[in-house]
Amino acid sequence: MLSPFLNRRQFLAAGAGGFASLAVPGLSQASDDLIKSITRETLWRNRDGGGTTWFHPRACVVPGENGKPFVLMTLQEISGSDYFGPVHWTRSDDLGKTWTDPAPIEALGRRPMPEHDGLQKGVCDVVPQYHPKTDTTLAMGHVVFYRGDHFSKKDQLPRYPLYAVRHADGTWSEQKKLEWDDPRGGFIYSNNCGQRVVLPDGDILLAFTFGPTAENRQVAGVRCAFDGETLRIKEVGPALSLEVGRGLLEPSITQFDGRVFMTIRAEDGHGYVAASDDGLHYGEKKAWAWDDGETLTMSTTQQHWMTHSDGLHLVYTRKDASNENVIRWRSPLWTARVDPEKRCLIRETERVVLPLVGDGIDAPDDVALMGNFHVVNASSEESWVTVGEWMPRRQARGNVLLARVAWKAPNGHSA
Repeated sequence: MLSPFLNRRQFLAAGAGGFASLAVPGLSQASDDLIKSITRETLWRNRDGGGTTWFHPRACVVPGENGKPFVLMTLQEISGSDYFGPVHWTRSDDLGKTWTDPAPIEALGRRPMPEHDGLQKGVCDVVPQYHPKTDTTLAMGHVVFYRGDHFSKKDQLPRYPLYAVRHADGTWSEQKKLEWDDPRGGFIYSNNCGQRVVLPDGDILLAFTFGPTAENRQVAGVRCAFDGETLRIKEVGPALSLEVGRGLLEPSITQFDGRVFMTIRAEDGHGYVAASDDGLHYGEKKAWAWDDGETLTMSTTQQHWMTHSDGLHLVYTRKDASNENVIRWRSPLWTARVDPEKRCLIRETERVVLPLVGDGIDAPDDVALMGNFHVVNASSEESWVTVGEWMPRRQARGNVLLARVAWKAPNGHSA
């Protein structure tokens, strides 16, 4: 097991390892040769109201001061549909046992827009990720617009990525925009909620959802340069498309066994997967299905990767007999192992990561939705799934939950 006191050079060589596992055997095992156990805990509570409902909790591992790694998490308050407060951050120095009080990131706060009377600009859907070559943390989301106490649907202004950089000395940069001067992204281009890949040379692979209008958005692989201050697009690959609803949304990527895999939210009752040799040129997309060919039924929700050096997993929501009365079937969260060659899920490996609360029948107000979540490899011993619950029928109350996925073998995948 890796020492919890790595210096920066050791950290860069070993990836995100550096903590001892606290996970213990949990629920019954599915047929999977990698997952040892899944344990669950609550980080912040607000199901009963009176506090803050934190949302979009997303974490990354940072080498930290004196070579001792810590976990940095971004999160923001939710008080209505797509209505978020300023982005905050918190840290844990003991593998998630305790967390500092969330503090605002000034660069990712609310700002008035004098040229649009009464309109405010905010940032949401932020994902932080450590960048080894520059010893910085890149926190990237995208712009969102508010009027009064609600998300503005009438102000059809362009949407684009915004980011801030945390330096090794703990300071944050000013707000920055990832520029893309391409008419294909005239209405929106975004990597919101997306997992990214940091390459050995410091370049960053990600994926855009984009379109000149709100409908029929496409996705494409993107390669960016990052010098620790400015993120710059170097190349955008050919697009994948789906002419249903808003098209293809919220892509996440991972690197496994020499290839890059993209999972994509869609609005036709499916989610999609595509693969690439370089993170730019993706083959034909394929609807997520079981290894027997039956497709999964999804309802415009995200999927994210949980990547072990010995195997690839997907975390997702789907329709099931247990959640037929849950909005968009956004609970529970499931995981299953991926067959990377067939690009399908191995049915016998599926298990619940975070269970359904309520059933939508006897207590419809108590159902906690979990459609916006994140996955991170917290150490070589365990990966985390973090989510902020949203209970829309109870004034947007909910807890922040952490599921610890303990591995049977050390994980050499750092992201």
